[in-house]
Formats: sequence, structure tokens, C-alpha cells
Amino acid sequence: MTSNALVKALDAPARWEQLDAVTGPVQRVWRGLPLGRFRDVLHGLPIGHPLHPALVQVPMGAWLSAAVLDTVPGTARGARLLVGVGVLAAAPAAWSGWVDWAEQHDDQRRTGLVHAASIAVAIGLYARSWVHRGRGSTARGKLLGYAGLTAAGAGAMLGGHLAFRQGAGPNKTEPVPRLVEEGWHHVGGVEDFPVGVAVRRELGEVPLLVVRQPGGEIHVLAGRCSHQSGPLTEGAIADGCVTCPWHGSVFRLADGANVAGPATAPQPSFRVRVEGDGSVYVRLPYAG
Repeated sequence: MTSNALVKALDAPARWEQLDAVTGPVQRVWRGLPLGRFRDVLHGLPIGHPLHPALVQVPMGAWLSAAVLDTVPGTARGARLLVGVGVLAAAPAAWSGWVDWAEQHDDQRRTGLVHAASIAVAIGLYARSWVHRGRGSTARGKLLGYAGLTAAGAGAMLGGHLAFRQGAGPNKTEPVPRLVEEGWHHVGGVEDFPVGVAVRRELGEVPLLVVRQPGGEIHVLAGRCSHQSGPLTEGAIADGCVTCPWHGSVFRLADGANVAGPATAPQPSFRVRVEGDGSVYVRLPYAG
């Protein structure tokens, strides 16, 4: 398969609209699970980036190591142990992946569903491999293991495609510091910002969320959510925070800190200066 054909094959699941009949109900199930604050842990909020890519290293590493041991005489016991470790470690990795998947766009969910199906096949094959190895059918166990590694490899390819080509995981606000020129920028007058109302302004290519608090303090954040670029200016303002209307991420207006996921990166927050005539200027904290 040529490189161009491979890319087309990896792109294809995003266009399979027939998968929506499955993704919709599955999404509702995962969104409806009473996970509480543990949902944010699975998203990766405590570590500042998605948890799923870190967790998948354990099963993939175990299975790859088992495949290597399967080529070395006298290592059958160690190979079986690694196969079992991979199967067990796949569970938390899958949970973190599913909670992320439930907060993605339609095309991303389609690719993600095929990715999950590939990994599910891999887990099933490795589970059977572990059983056969325990019964002394080492040759069959090895064949099942190599088949599982093939399925896992295909799933990993789709996962990488989903994360990097379709942009399912990266911080969407990371480019903001490179899109905003240094210095102070005029965004309007105090009277342009009603108290407690989310107001949209443009700073070059960067949309801004401007909110004036009841005490008169003005807070300014980048206007597109770091999770999936949702329009924060259309979000609810309450308790000093803004909630993204797309997936429910909550950011503190005072400093952009993400209070609740699925976003794992904070919103860029701007310094604000109000002149004597009521003119409002903003700049990034480290700008000149």
C-alpha cells in the first residue's frame, strides 16, 4: 500500500456516517455514567494533558515485549505474564479513551469507534492467547498473540491519526501567544461591556471573551475553548467562571484555569488596563 493510499484508508472512517447509528447511543452511555470528579481524572485534568496516551503505553509495551520473548527459547512463562499484564492494563486505558471519545466531534467519534473496535479485537485475541498458553498450547498462543499485535498496531495507527491529523487531543489554544502581537491592544470602552455578559472581541486572528464583573473588574480570556475550540462567548457565566457550550469545560475568568474538563489545558488569560477615559486595553501577561 502506498503512503497516499494508507492516508486515505486512515481518513476513511471519519466519513462513514452510518457509524453514527452506533456512536450516538454509545456516547450517551459514557456521558451518563456517574463518574463524578473521577471523569476529570480520566480526561487527564490533574496532569494537564489527556491521560489516555500515557496509559496505552503499558498494554502496548507489554504486548510488544511478549512478541519479542516469543522468539526466544525458554521464555514462555515470561511471555504469558506480559500478555496478561497487557490485557489487564488495557482496561484503564480504555476507560480514559472512552470518556475522551464521548466529548469529540462526529468525524472524530467515527474514527475513534473503529480504533476502539480494533483494540477490542486485540484484547480478545490476547485473552485467548493467555488461556491457550496456560493450557500448554504455546504455538497457538503465540499465533494468537501475533494476531493480537497486528490488531493493536492497526488500532494504534488509527489512534495516532485521530489525535494528530484529526486533532482530537491537542490544546487548541497553544498557538495564541504566537498569533497576538506584543504590547497593549485597545478592545473598546468600559461601557461596551455590560456587567456579567460575555462579549466577543477580535484581536487579530484571536477571538476574545471579555466579561465585566459586578465589582467593575474586567476579565479577558482567549475566546475559543482549549478542548475543541468551542465558542466561550456563547457559554454561561456564573460564579466567576465560564462554561463552554459545546462540551461543558469550565474555566475561571480571573486567570483562565480549567476548573472542570474535558479540557485539560487552561485558557490564555490577558492582562487588562483601563485608562482614565474608560478605554480598555489588553495584553498577554508576558508581552512587552
